[in-house]
Amino acid sequence: MASLHGVLAVLCCLALLVGVANGAADFDRLLSSLTQRWGNAPTAKFNAWRSVVQAGMAASDSERIKRVNGFFNQQLQFADDTVVWSQPDYWATPMESIGRGSGDCEDFSIAKYFTLLQTGVAPEKLRLIYVRAKTGSAEGAPTQAHMVLAYYAQPDAEPLIMDNLIPDIRPASRRPDLVPVFSFNSAGVFAGIAGGESAAAGGTGRLSRWEDLLRRAKAEGFE
Repeated sequence: MASLHGVLAVLCCLALLVGVANGAADFDRLLSSLTQRWGNAPTAKFNAWRSVVQAGMAASDSERIKRVNGFFNQQLQFADDTVVWSQPDYWATPMESIGRGSGDCEDFSIAKYFTLLQTGVAPEKLRLIYVRAKTGSAEGAPTQAHMVLAYYAQPDAEPLIMDNLIPDIRPASRRPDLVPVFSFNSAGVFAGIAGGESAAAGGTGRLSRWEDLLRRAKAEGFE
């Protein structure tokens, strides 16, 4: 899990990433890149993912978020980057997560984000949100850094939270265990999670992590 300071330093490159995620995927290239790297083992999982995307293209947004959230929560196992990638912080593409069959909270959220954009959900309806997640119900319980994906039916609507920690999608008001820090999407970085607020000016800093993710996603077949 990346530090919040480190993530803020690279968010000004987010629009480049979303441009890749929002383009039509080349399924043949994606499958080829997947099997070249991971062999045939993840093919069934890839075909299931492709079916979710294709079915989602003709579905309502409510069905899209339900199917995509359920797919990744069922198909991926949670594991820290140090275990999966042997490094402290790695932002995996959806194909890398499918190939490994596991990832951390960022990987779950990124995979859902890419996939929902592929099904046709408008980019402005989605935000990745960094939160502090309470690890217990007692007053003063410790918290840990965590990422979730939010869906806004309308700009001023209460967001629906997609999370790898729980299977069901809940309104933000029913997730008192999550304390928002900031949110972001293709428009930029937001100080809170209110759908109607304007994005803050982009940050500055090293862009290597996002540039690397963009390069890997394009090489896989996300146009």
